[in-house]
Amino acid sequence: MTVGKVYLVGAGPGHPDLLTLRAAELIKVGDVIVYDRLIQEAVLSFAQPSAERIYMGKPVGRHQSRQDEINELLVRKAREGRIVVRLKGGDPFVFGRGGEEAEYLAEHRIPFELVPGVSSAVAAPLRAGIAITHRANASAVTIVTGHQCDGKDSLDWNALARLDTLVFLMAVHTVDRIAARLIEQGRKRDTPAAMIEKAFWPGERVVTGTLATIARDVRAAGIEPPATLVVGEVVNLRGKLQALGAWEDRGLRTAQAG
Repeated sequence: MTVGKVYLVGAGPGHPDLLTLRAAELIKVGDVIVYDRLIQEAVLSFAQPSAERIYMGKPVGRHQSRQDEINELLVRKAREGRIVVRLKGGDPFVFGRGGEEAEYLAEHRIPFELVPGVSSAVAAPLRAGIAITHRANASAVTIVTGHQCDGKDSLDWNALARLDTLVFLMAVHTVDRIAARLIEQGRKRDTPAAMIEKAFWPGERVVTGTLATIARDVRAAGIEPPATLVVGEVVNLRGKLQALGAWEDRGLRTAQAG
């Protein structure tokens, strides 16, 4: 029996222009395209008409069971001798569970290749005019999953509160707890913060505020996932770029905290 191959491909933050050349090439030749809700239709349009498209989004409350289904699906399709392209938003190894899928494929002796993508952890702030590192005020950046902030977690909040720039992915529903814990550990209440919603997607927006106000501002604006939270002095660069007038926002609608 001829075994196919699985490609774990980072599709970037959403817009097809931000696919790597390798990612676009693989989508075009894939026999099976496995994707989730973070993949835009414009990205899927690269696939050949004969390709089998399989949507594997994760319903609320079923993340682990759905992940098990995805793992098994990748193995099954590869054993049919097919080229399987597993599209993952951002980068497969940045909170994309690509590591788990790679482990499962290796355990079942399925050939696979890893293709990096542009992570929303860096792309979303850039889209909003926020440099997550800046020689003047940020020499370090830490990327954190917002899911870890719900209930008990293993994060060292005291250490996080002392770092320059914090980028939280999947943090819309935990932004209040994130802000509260950072303030409890000594981060100043007036530390700038921004939530970037649907970067590089239709309807993208940015809400800016401070640690003391960002949770309220996000709720007032009705921000929904996917969204990226940035905490740190670097958020102020957005306002400076806008004030100087040379930066074109490309139609990005902004909800500014009052």
